[in-house]
Amino acid sequence: MEHHFFAYITRMRYIRRWGLMRNTLVENDMEHSMECAMFAHCIAVIGVERYHRIYSPERIMALAAYHDAAEVITGDLPTPIKHSNKAISAEYGKLEEIAADKLMSLLPNDLRKAYEPLIRPDEEADEWRIVKAADKICAYVKCLEEKKSGNLEFEQARRTTKKALDRIDLPEVQDFIAEFVPGFSLTLDEISEE
Repeated sequence: MEHHFFAYITRMRYIRRWGLMRNTLVENDMEHSMECAMFAHCIAVIGVERYHRIYSPERIMALAAYHDAAEVITGDLPTPIKHSNKAISAEYGKLEEIAADKLMSLLPNDLRKAYEPLIRPDEEADEWRIVKAADKICAYVKCLEEKKSGNLEFEQARRTTKKALDRIDLPEVQDFIAEFVPGFSLTLDEISEE
């Protein structure tokens, strides 16, 4: 029997992000998910190595890789719209559940148990906090890259996102930001100098 989970989910490459914003660098959900997975993995490694956390960096990376999977069905609703009021947020949550059901139905029965926690993560778990922090860092990096390209459209988003990042009380997240994020404001020549 054929299963179309991956044929469907790899269409994340066609879901454009930042739809209401003028972009100099177009980004899609698949690229974003890869970036988020890499950042989340590193944050988890920092947590384990420096702060003796009991994380599974590989599991966190998998969670991050699938964190926007439902958007292959729902599309990427811009954050200002998604969170503009409780009714819209609640309805969008229902759409995400329908999308998760659809994605799960595209898997063979014997694999569903393994993918269920990736498609429907426990949003109260510490692992999810790392994924959401990495997701927020990705947004901040996008703002920095747009600014570097001379696009001021993202300036308010940059300030708002930076304030949200500053409120995250996980030292592993703050270490990642301090050590890795400044490089995104530099040119290739600058990051290549040693």
